Amino acid sequence: MNVISPLAELEAQQFPLVQSCVFPKTITTSDDVHKASAEAERRIDTHLLACSKREDVYRVVKAFAARGEWVNAEAKNYTQALMRDFERNGLNLTLTKREEMQRVRIQIDELSLQYIQNLTEDSTFLLFAETELAGLPPEFLKSLDKVTDGKFKVTLKSHHVGAVLELCEVGTTRRMVAVAYGKRCGEVNLSILEDLVQLRHKFARLLGYSSYADCAVDLRMAKTPSKVFEFLEDISNSLTDSATMELSMLKDLKRKEEGDHPFGIEDLLYYVKKAEAQQFNVDFGALKQYFPVNLVLSGVFKIVQDLFGLRFEEMTDAEVWHSDVCVYSVFDLSSSELLGHFYLDMYKREGKYNHTCVVALQNGALSSNGSRQIPVVLMIAQLQKDVSGHPALLRFSEVVDLFHEFGHVVQHICNRASFARFSGLGFDQDFVEVPALVLENWCYESFTLKLISGFHQDITKPIKDEMCKAIKRWRCSFSALKMRQEILYSLFDQIIHSAENVDIVELFKHLHPRVCQC
Repeated sequence: MNVISPLAELEAQQFPLVQSCVFPKTITTSDDVHKASAEAERRIDTHLLACSKREDVYRVVKAFAARGEWVNAEAKNYTQALMRDFERNGLNLTLTKREEMQRVRIQIDELSLQYIQNLTEDSTFLLFAETELAGLPPEFLKSLDKVTDGKFKVTLKSHHVGAVLELCEVGTTRRMVAVAYGKRCGEVNLSILEDLVQLRHKFARLLGYSSYADCAVDLRMAKTPSKVFEFLEDISNSLTDSATMELSMLKDLKRKEEGDHPFGIEDLLYYVKKAEAQQFNVDFGALKQYFPVNLVLSGVFKIVQDLFGLRFEEMTDAEVWHSDVCVYSVFDLSSSELLGHFYLDMYKREGKYNHTCVVALQNGALSSNGSRQIPVVLMIAQLQKDVSGHPALLRFSEVVDLFHEFGHVVQHICNRASFARFSGLGFDQDFVEVPALVLENWCYESFTLKLISGFHQDITKPIKDEMCKAIKRWRCSFSALKMRQEILYSLFDQIIHSAENVDIVELFKHLHPRVCQC
């Protein structure tokens, strides 16, 4: 009661205060507020880092842990988590090693920031004539800058690269873009990555691990890199026959369209899309007309409420940061107990964070006096608003994103952990995405699709049964090739962080072709 419980209550109380300073940068339209929020986060992080090095607190927690007098399993887990955090900051090491750890950590942070900054600031572009961009829609071409000779500038930003690799009919264009994208910031970032890997190994060895992979995986379910390698290889081997068959189909398509040119990684997206169009007859452009924003949103609310026994009740008098924001109280349907609050900020606006995500504003927790602090969560989306009486329409991928993020909302609101640390969204990295991924499944069921869809000019007409079945079949198309690609990237990550002095370029050359050779 005088060691662990006060630390737990401090965590529960300070988290929403910290978030009230940090989250404004994701939703504000003001540069001043964004800068102030970012600066607040920097100062808070500095303070929390100092707290993590409090040797006096560590010694007291360690002494309590040594006695083994646990109130319950959750309290034991919390105490062990405190110990682990302190010791991962080197408090069980000598002062010399601790200071060395700090120097290495600063170097890692600086290099990581530089790596990302180099990619963010990269302004490389390629020039193409209109004929070289055949297959790309007119609205995309209109969005591109032109140079004096009429050629279009294609940058190496993901939205340009993705469009070209998926839609461009000219194989040489796709290849040029894919190669340039793969090589962006090449020499400078390759050097940074090599230094980063060595520093991560050094950091891990100071903590007593043989490699950085050992250090990272020790906190996960797998526990050892060897288990990860075994897992990845088992899945990869089981996919070989399916991936070979899928790749053969794509190669045949390319041969018919482009002749006997070799099939490369740059061809995957384009020919997968073409094969899916032939096999499943799913026109995602036309499908969009069946997903008006408000209809989809009301359908998602109904499904979530029915599945989990919840009631969402809008709070009309809540204080919000923008008129678009809605706030809901969430109740248990059977007992009417208030479980938490949910902020929904779903429409695009200038300056707002540009991705769909869920942010915890307050974690649930049980106080020492028996009262419960309820969870509060924010969902940010980037949906279009209705314009001039025309309903805003969602792409199917945006519908899936909504279901996914609602999974995180439910996970946060319904968590009944006693400690704020365990009720947060990101504590257990092995589990954090599971509820969201499970909820995505409902996007592929006919009953759900009919509930959330309706033709935008007559919402009483949902999508037809044949389309529902086609969407469900489409979901699994070319899944072996897609998963094999992810596995190879995972293997690359595990290998460079499991051994010293790996030649990163040669390793990538060895692994990358396996996607297209199976």
